[in-house]
Amino acid sequence: MSEGVDGVGVATSATTYYIVHMFTNLRQSLLSAAVQRHLALALVLVLITLPDGSRAQDMRLLMIEQAGCYYCRVFNRDMAPIYEKSEEGMTAPLVHAQLREPLPEGITLASTPFVTPTFVLLGPDGHEIERLTGFPGEDFFWSYIGDMISTASEALNVHPED
Repeated sequence: MSEGVDGVGVATSATTYYIVHMFTNLRQSLLSAAVQRHLALALVLVLITLPDGSRAQDMRLLMIEQAGCYYCRVFNRDMAPIYEKSEEGMTAPLVHAQLREPLPEGITLASTPFVTPTFVLLGPDGHEIERLTGFPGEDFFWSYIGDMISTASEALNVHPED
């Protein structure tokens, strides 16, 4: 398979285009709403599974926050939109949880956070790998989170897209 400009195989890109094209054509026909929902779900399941069978998003970055937290507000306003589009955000998507509420189902932390924001890198099993307590500013955040994700990716044998 030849490589595309962005590192995605041309055959994979062509297959994805074909699936999306077929889905669009089917959607334009007079299919019932129930059939459309089932087709959309099938398409999502196909697109989030990589060719080698691994999941596209094994790690997550959990942000513990609370109402009234100035640094949480600054991060969500200035950094979160950038993070979501970054390589780090593609490898470990950002999820949010409130400090004083139960954690989302399937998440296990090594200890209870007490400072907001706290950023917790979660593995595929939902267990904490590493954490960054507080928001020390943009420069330190990117280098620290990048190192956390890189180290965890090597340990888990997950390789972010080049």
